[in-house]
Amino acid sequence: MRLLVCAVFFAIGGVLTENDWWKHANFYQIYPRSFKDSDGDGVGDLRGVMEKVGYLKHELGLDAIWLSPIFKSPMADFGYDISDFLDIHEEFGTIADLEALAAECKKQNLKLILDFVPNHSSDEHEFFKKSEAKDPEYADYYVWHPGKLLANGTRVPPSNWISVFRGSAWQWSDKRKEYYLHQFVAKQPDLNYRNQKVVEDMKNVLRFWLGKGVSGFRIDALPYLFETQAVNGVYPDEMKSGDTDDPDNPAYLVHTHTQNLDETFDMVFQWRAVLDEVKAAQNSEDLVLMVEAYTSLANIIRIYGNDQQEGAQVPFNFEVLSYTYKHSTGKDFYDNIKRFLNVLPSNRFANWVLGNHDNKRLASRLGVERADLYNIALNTLPGIAVTYNGEELAMEDVYIPWSETVDPAACNSNPRDFLMYSRDPARTPFHWDATTSAGFSTNPKTWLPVSPYYKQNNYKLQTMAPRSHVKIFKTLLRLRKQRTLREGTFDMKLLNDNLIVYKRELADVSTIVVILNFAKQSQTVNLSEAFDGLPLEFEIVTSSMQTNYVDGSILDRDQVPLPAEAAIVLEGKVTNGV
Repeated sequence: MRLLVCAVFFAIGGVLTENDWWKHANFYQIYPRSFKDSDGDGVGDLRGVMEKVGYLKHELGLDAIWLSPIFKSPMADFGYDISDFLDIHEEFGTIADLEALAAECKKQNLKLILDFVPNHSSDEHEFFKKSEAKDPEYADYYVWHPGKLLANGTRVPPSNWISVFRGSAWQWSDKRKEYYLHQFVAKQPDLNYRNQKVVEDMKNVLRFWLGKGVSGFRIDALPYLFETQAVNGVYPDEMKSGDTDDPDNPAYLVHTHTQNLDETFDMVFQWRAVLDEVKAAQNSEDLVLMVEAYTSLANIIRIYGNDQQEGAQVPFNFEVLSYTYKHSTGKDFYDNIKRFLNVLPSNRFANWVLGNHDNKRLASRLGVERADLYNIALNTLPGIAVTYNGEELAMEDVYIPWSETVDPAACNSNPRDFLMYSRDPARTPFHWDATTSAGFSTNPKTWLPVSPYYKQNNYKLQTMAPRSHVKIFKTLLRLRKQRTLREGTFDMKLLNDNLIVYKRELADVSTIVVILNFAKQSQTVNLSEAFDGLPLEFEIVTSSMQTNYVDGSILDRDQVPLPAEAAIVLEGKVTNGV
C-alpha cells in the first residue's frame, strides 16, 4: 500500500493524580428538556436526570455530565434567556433537586457541570427592569444608546450591528426611550461587562452554584461578551462581508466590533481564577471551565491561557465539527485533527467535539454509516471527548414541520427557509425504549415530537442486540480508562486519501492501533508497513457495525480487512515483534 508522508507524533506521558480527572474524561452533554421526564408533563427535568445517573456512570462509563441551561427563564430561547441566575426553572425542578442531583453524582463519582450564560439575561430579569427604569445602580448594567437622529427627524439604531437570530441587534425601549443591544433574540439584552458590578455579580453566580456541589461550568457564546466602546457617543458600523446579499443575515457583516475583543479573553482568566479560589477554599478536586466559542483556531488557543494566566481547561475544539462533512475524506479528517494538534500548547490537553444541541446530529450530519467510525475516533484520540446525548445510539434528526417548530432561530425566518436555521430536529426526546414517547415521558405529547422511528432504535433494543452502537460506545469508554489511552504516545499516519491509522503506545503496558476507513469500498491494511516494532498479533477491542469481527478475537497485523466507512480498534501486548 502506498504510504503518504503525512504523520504526526506526540508523547503524552505523565503521572496522573486525582486532580487530573478531566484531562482524559468523556463529558456528556445532556439537553435536559429532552433527556428524561419524571413527572409526565412532556418536558425533561432534573429528577429525570437523577433517575439516569446509574446509566450515565455505570452503564456508559462517563466521567462528567453537563446540563444545558436549567435556570429560571420565560423560555423565549429555551433557557438561554435567564430571568434569575440563582434559581432553577420550575419545569426542571428546584434548587433542592439540583443539590440532590449533585450529591448523587458525587456519590457515584460522576462530575456535574452546569451551563453558564454570561452574555445576556432575559428582559424579564429584575436587573433589566431596573436598568430600563434608569435606576442609578443599574442604569448602565446593560448596553444602552439613544440611537441616531436622521435629518428628517427619524430615530434609527446606533449602528448596523446584526443579531445572531437575524435583523438589527438593537431594540427600542418605549419606557427608557433608548435602544438596548441584544446579540441574540430581542428578549435577551446584552449585559455590559464594562460595568464592574456586572463582572462581580456574574462571578458571584459561579460561586453560588459551586457552593451547591457542581464541578464546573460550560460557558455559552463567549465571543459576544464585549463590544467596541462608543467614541463620542458613536458606535462604529461593521463592514459588509460580501458573503450574502441578505442584510438581516449575521453573515452579512464582518464582526470586528462585536466579537472576540481582547477583553473577552481576560474575562475567561478572571472566571478561572474564581474557580481556582473556590477549589483552594474547598480543598476540592479541579473545577473545570469548558468554553463554547465558534471562532478562529487562534482564538480557541488563546482561551487556554498563557504562562501568566490560566484560562479554560476545555475551549471546545470546533475544528473537527465545523469542517467535517458527510462526504469528507480521510485526508480531510486527518487535516482537521492535525491542524488542532499542531498549535496545541505542550502543557494543554486536546478535546474533540462532534455534536451538540446547536448542530444536526452526528448520524444525520455525517452519515449513520459513519456513526461508529466517528465515535471510535472521538474516544481514542488523545485528550478529552465530548459526546452529545443520543450519539451513543446513533440517534438521527427528526423532521419538525413549520407548524410545530419552536426554535427562535427558525421562527424568526419563514416557512420556506426555516429548516436551514432550526435546531429542533437535534433536540427531540431521547429514545429509552419502545413504550409511550420512547420511554422519555408517560405523556404521549412531548414538548417536541418523538422520532417516529424510536421503536426501531432505542437503548433497550440496542442492549438486547448481539452488537449495537451503544455496545461499541460502552467498550470504547471502558478502554478510555486504561493507561495506554491516557498516558501513551500518539502516532498518526495517512496511508491514502481515505485511510487513517494511529498508534497509542505505553511502554510495558500495551499498544493500541485504530484504523479509520473513509472509503466507499473495503480496504486491507498491513500494519507492519505503517509502524515498526508492533506485536505480531492483535486482539480486536471493538469495530463498526458494518464489520463481522468478534470482539476479543485475534487478528494478524499484516492483514486487516476493513469494510467501507468502518473503523476498528486493536490492542496488542508490547513486544519486539517483526
